[in-house]
Amino acid sequence: MDLAFTPEEQAFRAEVREWVRSHLPPELAHKVHNALRLTREDMQGWAKILGKKGWLAYGWPKQFGGPGWNAVQKHLFEEECALAGAPRIVPFGPVMVAPVIMAFGSPEQQKRFLPGIASGEVWWSQGYSEPGAGSDLASLKTRAERVGDKYIVNGQKTWTTLGQHGDWMFNLVRTSTEGKPQTGISFLLLDMKSPGVTVRPIKLLDGECEVNEVFFDNVEVPADQLIGEENKGWTYAKHLLSHERTNIADVNRSKRELERLKRIAKAEGVWDDLRFRDQIALLEVDIVALEMLVLRVLSAEKSGKNSLDIAGLLKIKGSEIQQRYSELMMLAAGPFSLPFIEEAMEAGWQGDFPGGAVANAPLASSYFNLRKTTIYGGSNEVQRNIVAQTVLG
Repeated sequence: MDLAFTPEEQAFRAEVREWVRSHLPPELAHKVHNALRLTREDMQGWAKILGKKGWLAYGWPKQFGGPGWNAVQKHLFEEECALAGAPRIVPFGPVMVAPVIMAFGSPEQQKRFLPGIASGEVWWSQGYSEPGAGSDLASLKTRAERVGDKYIVNGQKTWTTLGQHGDWMFNLVRTSTEGKPQTGISFLLLDMKSPGVTVRPIKLLDGECEVNEVFFDNVEVPADQLIGEENKGWTYAKHLLSHERTNIADVNRSKRELERLKRIAKAEGVWDDLRFRDQIALLEVDIVALEMLVLRVLSAEKSGKNSLDIAGLLKIKGSEIQQRYSELMMLAAGPFSLPFIEEAMEAGWQGDFPGGAVANAPLASSYFNLRKTTIYGGSNEVQRNIVAQTVLG
């Protein structure tokens, strides 16, 4: 195992760093570094900039229009984007559904859908979770009935992240009730502008509508938008989730937020408190340890060995770190991190009161929002059971 980057990898990092910092709009980097609200235009604008360079599809092989980077190059790209203050790439199109279309879609489907994903023009959403079918996804009930050359879809999805912006959705639907629950699921691509699709935003504790409910009322979906074979969707869904291995740790964003925590601590006068600085040091040690764990996986992949089956560990530690840095920021800012008044924020007020700072106004929002990290993607309690069974034996 070699955790040191080669001279070629260091040169690649420098190239990415120079390009990102010269093409990332400064006002966008300011928003990200201070956790200010990002609009759809902010997120998709950066995606289109990357798309023109061919880097939105940074994980794709060359035969599908990607740069063909290896695992280490992808990691370095993600790190440089995070440290520069670039918005996180919305993963549902380029990171999640695209590999499924490449592996199981027909040539016609690849030609039809992949270009719009790679350019950033088409916003994709994920239709997996349902009421009563979150951690137990195989119990989903959204039904797709084949009628001639189309499917009629009825049901509901929930917790659809940024679904209010979606153009298309990749959907797990039930096409059979025979046999095990997993065997009757199909993978369907659905135009969210279709008649019968209703998106209802869910306002969360932080005041944002990051997630949504999506309802399907006799939605007609052409049969040629079925990926692969009918009733084989569970296999395709597992393939999709395998592409979240190291990404779910989100170590690069944690490294950026650690530096933000230090800035806030110094600005608020608590940096010289040795007990508080101890907590920052403990957090930094855990972030470095998490990064080493990620690099071990990447080292195994680069050398062609079987990568470590530790996705659960990455998720557990990464999510706990996110909650810790958001809590320490709140503690550093004290009363200046009190929950904001949404109407005031909408009017452009960002904490410009005596003793306040722009960076402090969103701290409560971030803290509340990151309570979710130990639940989504498989709750940490469930992940610990999986790690106990698969890693520890």
